[in-house]
Amino acid sequence: MSIYRNTIWFFKGMQEYTRCGYEAAAKRFSPSDLEVDLSGRSFIITGSNSGIGKATALEVANRGGTVHMVCRNKDRANAAKDEIVEKSQNQNVHVHILDMSNMKQVWDFAHSFAQNNTLHVLINNAGCMVNQRELTDEGLEKNFATNTLGTYILTTALIPLLKQAQDPRVVTVSSGGMLTQKLNVDDLQFEKGTFDGTMAYAQNKRQQVIFTERLAAQHKEIHFSTMHPGWADTPAVQTSMPSFHAKMQSRLRTEAMGADTAVWLSVSEAASKQPSGLFFQDRVPVSTHLPLAASKSTPQEEEKLMSVLEEFALKFKP
Repeated sequence: MSIYRNTIWFFKGMQEYTRCGYEAAAKRFSPSDLEVDLSGRSFIITGSNSGIGKATALEVANRGGTVHMVCRNKDRANAAKDEIVEKSQNQNVHVHILDMSNMKQVWDFAHSFAQNNTLHVLINNAGCMVNQRELTDEGLEKNFATNTLGTYILTTALIPLLKQAQDPRVVTVSSGGMLTQKLNVDDLQFEKGTFDGTMAYAQNKRQQVIFTERLAAQHKEIHFSTMHPGWADTPAVQTSMPSFHAKMQSRLRTEAMGADTAVWLSVSEAASKQPSGLFFQDRVPVSTHLPLAASKSTPQEEEKLMSVLEEFALKFKP
């Protein structure tokens, strides 16, 4: 079945996820959706020193929003901040240093941030694709720690702060790659069989979609969404998938194209009118499963995922 999923996904991707796919979809976009003044609204954007995160941060800053860049590397973050401030002429851009694969750091950051700031929109963009199985200092597989558990902890820890804001939103940058995966809740840290970093990443992105759906049902005051940016030419793709990048480079979207739906979900009134918890591609909700792909999980499997994530979250909570 995985061969079937991968094949259907690739042909779908060639039609929809490329630069041409974006340009075709953009013909129906309403330009007025992004004609908004974000003065007074506060945004956290993780992994915003490059790629889609940086492009998203620039679009928010251009519209007057207060941007909190949450990044792992201080030098790259500050360089990106300087560029965003220069281009947007918006001084309300702030850098916070955080390794999303370190759960204690994530908890500490969320607690500290909530003590001193307001928050209207959380954009979970940070991610990694480590192609060899690697454990963090806390004993977690690094892809799972960064993409799934760190994102889950940051989101749930900031929910009380978000609920204090008007029109609070959580946008998680997932991936269409998750369509190739069925949730495997019995091996979340890839301890069985041969490790495949691409598959691990896709599993993490499936996990993000599922826990977002669950959080949306639990916290109706907040608008949750996940999105697929398409195949974009970013530093992450270049380093994690060099052969794919080399073959597809002329067809890849720009970083701004990849960021478009994340920006739209974060700022537009039209997005807020969509039901919470959906998965978006090019500003429209799309199915989280390929046709006949047998990738749907049971309610029991999804409940187990949520239980495991909560157990891990509590384990690392200070």
